[in-house]
Amino acid sequence: MFNWLRRLKWLGEAWTRRRDRLTVQRLAIPEPLWQLTLLRYPFLAERSEEDLSELRRLCSLFLDRKEFHGAGGFEVSDEVAIAVATQACLPVLRLGLDWYEGFVGIVMHEDEVLARREVMDEDGVVHAFEEELAGEAMEGGPLMLTWQAMAADADPAADRSDSIYNVVIHEFAHVIDMRDGWADGVPPLASLAAREQWLDVIEAEWQAFCQRVDAGEATLIDPYGAESLEEFFAVAVEAFFVAPKALRAEQAPLYRLLAGFFRQDPAA
Repeated sequence: MFNWLRRLKWLGEAWTRRRDRLTVQRLAIPEPLWQLTLLRYPFLAERSEEDLSELRRLCSLFLDRKEFHGAGGFEVSDEVAIAVATQACLPVLRLGLDWYEGFVGIVMHEDEVLARREVMDEDGVVHAFEEELAGEAMEGGPLMLTWQAMAADADPAADRSDSIYNVVIHEFAHVIDMRDGWADGVPPLASLAAREQWLDVIEAEWQAFCQRVDAGEATLIDPYGAESLEEFFAVAVEAFFVAPKALRAEQAPLYRLLAGFFRQDPAA
């Protein structure tokens, strides 16, 4: 019986590999578009040939599994879709696309979107306001991104006086964080002990970061991360992939934590 189950599992894995291979062939990314994307986002081009080959393969599979929708007349061209796919697939380069299986739709806007918000203060009074969004990830999807914000990310590591900003990696970091049901700055981990170890590191790094932000110091990680632990995780992931050497120099324990989770060492 156990031999039969192992045989069934092997057949399922073989079928999946064949399906993926055919999908990559069918949705092969044209070389000019691939080179344009690497030119636009230099932190991608800095990866090894092995990483880039796997990233390109994952991009084809990502494009097959996700549905892009243009809002307000925005046209989602191949250039736009591949720019999203390459950056989205970088965090799951070693984890696999199953980490993104909880949603399908990606809504693209030309520019920032005004979203109506409501908050209740300590006295129970509800305050309504509008918030400008460059991107937003919601549990179960869809995920929203704006092309203008992505275009501004073309080379955020070029000026070390500015904090890192990458809207695609930021929102997909939230997707990873929410895979266990909610965004709390702790992605799904193997055990309760692993979660406790994660919190020991990230909370200490966050508190130190918040102190620097409050003191008005310049930080590699976007100061927006001081808002909450889940936002700190998202902006830290941005820095980890866009400027890994700088993050390792500035917050080494945080870098090691993310390297262990994502199974990548981009600063090496």
